[in-house]
Amino acid sequence: MSKILENLRYSKDHEWVRIDGQRAFVGITDHAQAELGEIVYVELPPVGERYEQGEEISTVESVKAASPIVNPVEGVVVEANENLDGSPELINEDCYANHLYVLSPFDQSQYDGLMSADEYATFLASL
Repeated sequence: MSKILENLRYSKDHEWVRIDGQRAFVGITDHAQAELGEIVYVELPPVGERYEQGEEISTVESVKAASPIVNPVEGVVVEANENLDGSPELINEDCYANHLYVLSPFDQSQYDGLMSADEYATFLASL
């Protein structure tokens, strides 16, 4: 069973979003990192770029496959998690403590439209 945190919102593409003030932290879910297996590389998005909801923003590569990261809410990238450059395995160790990037400003209504923890658990059960 995948770990799902109550204080986050989730996309059908298995990204999570956590709001801290005016900043939206984005990462991949426990389900996604488990499916990928050992993560060996993370392509981080460029800071300063605006991305639409549903737009491919980066890539996570594992020993199994490369997987696109689909941006869950429109916004401007204000930070990329540089810790992942040299240590992509941090996502496997704790995917919720190791975000990929931060958006600010971001579209609050799109965030509100993402799945709650319960909705995401139901979605996973249907896969």
